[in-house]
Amino acid sequence: MTVTIYDVAREAGVSMATVSRVVNNNPNVKPQTRKKVFEAIERLGYRPNAVARGLASKKTTTVGVVIPDISNSIFAEVARGIEDIANMYHYNIILCNADKKKEKEIRVINTLLEKQVDGLLFMGGVVTQDHIQAFNTSSVPIVLCGTKEEGNSFPSVDIDHEIAAFDAVNVLISQGHRNIGMISGTLEDPANGYSRYQGYKRALEEAGIPIRDNYVRVGNYRYESGIEATKYFLSLDPKPTAIFSATDEMAIGAIHTIQDHGLKVPDDVSVISVDNIRMASMVRPMLTTVAQPMYDIGAVSMRLLTKLMNKETIDNNQVILPHEVINRNSVAHV
Repeated sequence: MTVTIYDVAREAGVSMATVSRVVNNNPNVKPQTRKKVFEAIERLGYRPNAVARGLASKKTTTVGVVIPDISNSIFAEVARGIEDIANMYHYNIILCNADKKKEKEIRVINTLLEKQVDGLLFMGGVVTQDHIQAFNTSSVPIVLCGTKEEGNSFPSVDIDHEIAAFDAVNVLISQGHRNIGMISGTLEDPANGYSRYQGYKRALEEAGIPIRDNYVRVGNYRYESGIEATKYFLSLDPKPTAIFSATDEMAIGAIHTIQDHGLKVPDDVSVISVDNIRMASMVRPMLTTVAQPMYDIGAVSMRLLTKLMNKETIDNNQVILPHEVINRNSVAHV
């Protein structure tokens, strides 16, 4: 049978109110009484009913997290940052994978809100009007994590993706490259797709380099699309002397394809990207990339959400974190 708070109170020889105070870390309990209650809890194997506590306090100490792809190491790092800060502030996490599909994202958002979470962290791609409509039905705070929406109506934590891409392409330009291809994400994605493409374009424009439509291929962020885009680039005449990839995973696909064609990175084709996943330093040659502080994006997002949930003063709810160029071995001078 389920052990109840009444059973603990009887075992410890105290009132149910005293047990409740101990379980909820109320300081107004004598140390000796607290010890007696904890001993009774341990003997009986009592577990407080989180649902009942939530009904009483109108808080579940639970945060919902919508993640695009848990198998992608970049999001796993964000999730780790979220989890560490959540633990620090005594929140539990419900993590939901949404596969970057709008219908599933909307469904997951509504499901989490129905579960009476105290707050919601959304990691995704495009924030559409349907997303905004779902967010607007929420009575709890929502923070966009590693993404944002055009109107800046919701708090967000991210990097400046356009400047990150601009900095990456300028590394290539500084090494003498003028035939620079780009493996882009979908241009409907405001961050990893459109913003990074805009950064690529601006870097070329400011350097006086013509923008060629056939030097841009749209991928889906994954390794295989890096392979397909690079096969196409290598068929061109002239082929790019350098490739900027919107993600490390596509860049690794590019490196392997260049090598499979009997060419060398960076001697024949240089490669640079954005993200700095763990694989970037494992591939050979090691990948030069612009590092996103993924752990920090998760940690800062969760901390911002705790402030909103506790109605603390917020100085800035549109947080832009710094990025950094990590020079390795995949870019050479021409």
